Amino acid sequence: MKKLLLPVFVLFTTFSAFAQTAIVNRDTQIADLIAQVSADSLRAHINGLVSFGTRHTLSVPADAKASVGTKGLGAARQWILGKFNQYAKQSGGRMTATLDTWTLQPDGRRVDKPANMGNVMATLKGTDPADDRIFIVQGHMDSRVTNVMNRESDAPGANDDGSGTAAVIELCRVMSKSSFPATVIFVTLTGEEQGLLGAEHLSERAVKEKWNVEAVLNNDIMGSNNSSDTRIIDNTRLRVFSEGLPSVLLKDTTGRIGQIQRFGNENDGKARTLARYLKEIGERYVENLDVVMVYRNDRYLRGGDHTPYVQRGFAAVRLTEMNENYEHQHQDLRTQDGIEYGDYPKFMDFEYLRKNTAVNLATLANLAKSPTVPQQVTVDVRNLTNSTVLYWQAPKVGKVKGYYVLMRETYWPVWQKKFFTTKLGMTLPYSKDNYYFAVQAVSEDGNEGLPVLPVPNLR
Repeated sequence: MKKLLLPVFVLFTTFSAFAQTAIVNRDTQIADLIAQVSADSLRAHINGLVSFGTRHTLSVPADAKASVGTKGLGAARQWILGKFNQYAKQSGGRMTATLDTWTLQPDGRRVDKPANMGNVMATLKGTDPADDRIFIVQGHMDSRVTNVMNRESDAPGANDDGSGTAAVIELCRVMSKSSFPATVIFVTLTGEEQGLLGAEHLSERAVKEKWNVEAVLNNDIMGSNNSSDTRIIDNTRLRVFSEGLPSVLLKDTTGRIGQIQRFGNENDGKARTLARYLKEIGERYVENLDVVMVYRNDRYLRGGDHTPYVQRGFAAVRLTEMNENYEHQHQDLRTQDGIEYGDYPKFMDFEYLRKNTAVNLATLANLAKSPTVPQQVTVDVRNLTNSTVLYWQAPKVGKVKGYYVLMRETYWPVWQKKFFTTKLGMTLPYSKDNYYFAVQAVSEDGNEGLPVLPVPNLR
């Protein structure tokens, strides 16, 4: 009997070790920054945003020179700009804050008059002149009630999307005091409720100005721990939505879709790769939080400000609370059938918002401290073997300690195992036919960059 049990036990422990490989080392700088993210500070940001009554996109005076007063989005965005400028003073000259404005003409849908639009942006410039990477974190500052065209009624927008906006403000407050090789841009967007207008503008600007945007973290509705209908209460899970096949491939004429289908990489587009990275890094630094990957670009009947980026070929994901409460989204303020409707701060969980904000910080900081991606990553498929041979070239920018070769079974959602090497290649005793592989560069401080899947070497 003992002879039969021993092999079973060995197989079980081998599989368990394989399936649960994790990196537990934490960068002390990142850990210190996360400790500075404050639930009380986030609450203050939310209360400040709610104090403007409404932040409807069309509540801004059409005349850019008109006084913005104390109510409406015009006043709110000036308040946010003031916050960003305040934090810029502690950056040692690395941060600048701007209000990116433009005039939008009526569209016959959700914009019925010329609109004075404006995204509030703070740019924390990277310290390495050779590193042109940009990482964007954003939320939308506009709010609404039931009628999307109602620009007069109070629309507190505490959670939708005061939570995402407050997270961006808090990240700017904490991260502005530190330096990173790559650039981080903090943005509060306008016009989300009127049709993702601020994100359309900024993503198009990124294309025209040829920004090297490697990741966009979009935060929208991330501060409530309970759901309507099901009445679930849970502040230990955060959803990250990511598209599968890149939507830009719908117009592709280069044969990329055929290549993706041929090699089975339907689940490894830029957004999905970023989502895996966010889950690993976020859970590494934030206790009592499970980042749940949702294999959709967004929810049914809804949209978010990450979509204009993915439509233009950028890696962008949406971070959203696990259980949404529709009694506190897009609602006129009222009490009906014993239920109080409205998006008020009192319905939020600020400790939950703190954890979700910290996931953003961990991801942004780890990315901004990492080297750029390895170049010319290939897998040798010229011979029939039961092993895997990978080659790559060093990143263009960044001091590299070494590389992780990542591996997972083809049906597995996240990377299961990492192999470290200081060389520019590795041979693994695992069949290339049975697993997915990727390579990521590691900085001297241990910060991993985004993984790169190998291209089959058919020559």
